[in-house]
Amino acid sequence: MAAPETQTDKYIACASIVPDCPFEATATTEEELLKMVAAHAAHDHGIETVTPELAAKVKAAIQNR
Repeated sequence: MAAPETQTDKYIACASIVPDCPFEATATTEEELLKMVAAHAAHDHGIETVTPELAAKVKAAIQNR
């Protein structure tokens, strides 16, 4: 019998990308988490356009919880 699938949340700490930033977020999907991160980046860091390099850093910083 296969093990039951469990839902793992996605988590990110902005400090892993921007030192000393206290923002942390958790969401049920990566898409939802990325929307939260984009809103935070625009509001708190003034980042309106996400470069491919920044997107790669953000995706690499996402953890399963």
